[in-house]
Amino acid sequence: MTELAISGTGVFTPAQTITNDELVASFNEYVRRFNDAHAKAIAAGSMTPLLESSSDFIVKASGIKRRYVLDRQGILDPDIMCPRIPERPDDQISVMAEIAVAAARGALRDADRKPADIGGVIVSCANLQRAYPAVAIEVQDALGIEGFGFDMNVGCSSATYALQVACGMIERNHLSSILICNPEILTAHVNFRDRDSHFIFGDAASAFIVERASTVRSRNCWEVVSTSLKSKFSNNIRNNFGFLNRTAPEGIGNRDKLFVQQGRKVFREVVPLVSDFIHEHLEGNGLTPQSLKRMWLHQANLSMNQLIAHRVLGRDATATEAPITLDEYANTSSAGAMIAFNRHSADLNPGDYGLLCTFGAGYSAGSVILRKMAS
Repeated sequence: MTELAISGTGVFTPAQTITNDELVASFNEYVRRFNDAHAKAIAAGSMTPLLESSSDFIVKASGIKRRYVLDRQGILDPDIMCPRIPERPDDQISVMAEIAVAAARGALRDADRKPADIGGVIVSCANLQRAYPAVAIEVQDALGIEGFGFDMNVGCSSATYALQVACGMIERNHLSSILICNPEILTAHVNFRDRDSHFIFGDAASAFIVERASTVRSRNCWEVVSTSLKSKFSNNIRNNFGFLNRTAPEGIGNRDKLFVQQGRKVFREVVPLVSDFIHEHLEGNGLTPQSLKRMWLHQANLSMNQLIAHRVLGRDATATEAPITLDEYANTSSAGAMIAFNRHSADLNPGDYGLLCTFGAGYSAGSVILRKMAS
């Protein structure tokens, strides 16, 4: 089989941030206004008052301390509580393609590659801006890449699913390399009026290049030893927004048209699913958890990541064994694990093994065993 490698990664980080304190101040003002407006019903017992949030609650529940966003003003305005990202004319690059291109340029630099070296583009993310034309083809055009482009959507596991697809295409179609982009504008699907989830997500984009291991140029290249995918249907994370909404106008604007989850159920079900999945993948490749120098996990929730790492290793993981970036970025869905990989992979030595694992809505999970290549 053809040996393949991740040869370069890039990250786009928005310029604006929102701290927990800022987000809480906006949310609590909304709560105050809501409770004041419905004071009589609340006093009569026919309506339940909304509860305020707090920074301590957010950190305890998630480990998140701040998040990067494309528009903080709209999110923090208690009258709006939604990012304001104006539509662009069709002859201008879309906002999702723009942030994907920014991350892609970083990946090209990191891999010491030019657009002419890339055989195709896959945009794989949890939330796509539109159904068609494919954002990937728009990215392809903006970068001047020949070949092909297409979009994928597998929730928070989108990056690893796209990686396996890219590996198969390079092996079978004699392509040299494929660019994968994971642009995530997650603040657009958050219900900022929901106490349990208003703090979870941030905006970002990641990108990486998969190519034949024999052609890599950069110093931080990782051989793709093995990939594995798993899915199991669950309604515990869901978003019902889509083009069919117009055919059922009675549901337009309902809560389920934004991100909704049953967080406690997700935690109880995903932790064993993912940790067992990782064990099976390692065992199938003759490796043990002790073989791993690092795990780059989906940056979903601090407690979840810590427990998954503990179940895999049989002990608590150190900060270097399972690095965390969600305290700064929050949950960036498909981009999260790749951001952790981008920031925390260059220090390892040739021959070291690492594991990239993503998991989320579906449920879906993707595991990639990597080995650091000699420069």
